[in-house]
Amino acid sequence: MIRKRKSVGHAFSDHVFEEHLKRKRGFSGSRLEGFGRFIPLLILSLVFALLAMRLFTLQVVRASYYSRLSDANRIRTELITAPRGIIFDRNGEALVRNIPAFGTIKNNKVEWLDRDVALKMVSNGASVLAIVKRDYLYKDIFSHVIGYVGQVNSDELLLPDFSDYGVSDFTGRMGLEEQYEKFLHGQNGKQLYEVNAKGERIRLLGEEEARQGAVLKTTLDVGIQKAAAKAMESIDKGAVVVTDPRDGSVMALYSKPSFDPNLFTREPSYEPEGAYKKKEDILLDDKGFPLLDRVIAGVYPPGSTFKIVTSLAALSSKAIKPDTEFEDTGILSIGGSNFGTWNYLETGRKEGFMNVERALIRSNDIFFYQAAMKTGIDTLSSWSKKLGLGERTGIDIPGEVKGTVPNPAWKKEEIDEQWYLGDTINMSIGQGFLEVTPIQVNLYTQMVANGGELIKPHLLLGDVRILKKNFIAKENIDVVKNGMKGACEPGGTGYPLFNFKVKNDRLKVDDLDYVHDASAGANFVHVTMGCKTGTSEAHGEDAKSHAWFTVFAPFYNPEIAITVLAENAGQGSDIAAPVARDILKVYFEKK
Repeated sequence: MIRKRKSVGHAFSDHVFEEHLKRKRGFSGSRLEGFGRFIPLLILSLVFALLAMRLFTLQVVRASYYSRLSDANRIRTELITAPRGIIFDRNGEALVRNIPAFGTIKNNKVEWLDRDVALKMVSNGASVLAIVKRDYLYKDIFSHVIGYVGQVNSDELLLPDFSDYGVSDFTGRMGLEEQYEKFLHGQNGKQLYEVNAKGERIRLLGEEEARQGAVLKTTLDVGIQKAAAKAMESIDKGAVVVTDPRDGSVMALYSKPSFDPNLFTREPSYEPEGAYKKKEDILLDDKGFPLLDRVIAGVYPPGSTFKIVTSLAALSSKAIKPDTEFEDTGILSIGGSNFGTWNYLETGRKEGFMNVERALIRSNDIFFYQAAMKTGIDTLSSWSKKLGLGERTGIDIPGEVKGTVPNPAWKKEEIDEQWYLGDTINMSIGQGFLEVTPIQVNLYTQMVANGGELIKPHLLLGDVRILKKNFIAKENIDVVKNGMKGACEPGGTGYPLFNFKVKNDRLKVDDLDYVHDASAGANFVHVTMGCKTGTSEAHGEDAKSHAWFTVFAPFYNPEIAITVLAENAGQGSDIAAPVARDILKVYFEKK
């Protein structure tokens, strides 16, 4: 049975009845007010609890950390810059040195200080950095091959390779300085000082000595490098490579225009002797491009020096034989285009039938046009690469470029044009799309000189690496070699080297490499050699040709190979050959 709730009557409403029930169950207003008074006590307790936790963290959990911070306020670590390793030439002569210097760091840059200013600052309690400064002893003579150093920047300091470097450290920016940075840099030291509230030193707490970088012994020869620079004085732009064809060691690398690398490492008051007086002058010269190392990164058509390659490609592929002859017609007409030989164009003379040896002696264009057409562009390109073109030689300085060895596929991809027979003809004499570096021309020159070994040019003493050998038949090399010998004798194109003589009692006359010349007087010896001239077209309507000359000596037992490029200077025999002659004179007179 369900009981009905009794009505409370008209005197009390249902609302009044519900309030009565709430009071009976304990939900009174007085109890809610009591809970409100408890809230501030709860908050205060929480605050005290958080403070206690914080104190525990500071005094117990992170006590050692904050202790170190406290020590850091009174203990200072200063970096001791390690002296860089010294670079020597093959005879033990130093090419660079380290000198003491002083500086401060402002905006993460080293600012050099005069010695007296630095001493005064130290006496007043100021902090001064003792920095070892790089001094390049031969100034602009070795600028590209040695390079220079520059201060490490903030981005580099984030790299793993620079984890041991400080903001005042320097790193190689070019040449050997950059290539062998890990060996030359050394290990920085540290000094631990206690300082007062003003940051002034109180006492030395500890010291870790800096360790100098490793010594770098190179294949360079100061005398030959100086001779190369002097021989190039009258030439505005160019390059010289001097190597030993027996092992590929580099005796001299000279690029012009050059610069004094001390401008990058010395204080603003330094007064250089060269053409550039400030670092900014070097960086902003957009005509001479002095930072361009033309030896390894300048690319040019090789001109007639490439006839060495054309000869070897034609002989090795059996497109021609040593006794194959082509007639010099003065002009070769192909598909409506005429291709002349330099002698006919200059004098109007034709030279009759010629074999490869005679063609090299006279640098006869018509012969090489015909030889290249028989060889074919694909074979000519392939052999060019076998002889080191279109690839880096691997010389141990940064910045080397590959150059260009064209073929039909290359032309289609790069220019979107088909290959024409005229392209093959141009390439046969080192013109057209073909581009090489002076170090590459020197590479195949020394290969001919040593009898068939392609040896990596190198600057680190003892780092001899044969790239290829026995890939060209000896009889083919001998044909080319004999042609180069004739080019340096009367009737050849290398007339500045005809009957080259030096005065040196130490040269043993053998009637092969060294021939006594009684007509010249006592102790004068004629040195036999092989050479090749070259003149290549330059871009631009008014641009002069590039002059090339490459030579090795003595002929039968070669020990020096020289390649000269004179950029926009004229004829190879007129301009480049005398440079090589002057270097050879210094070499054989001191030998």
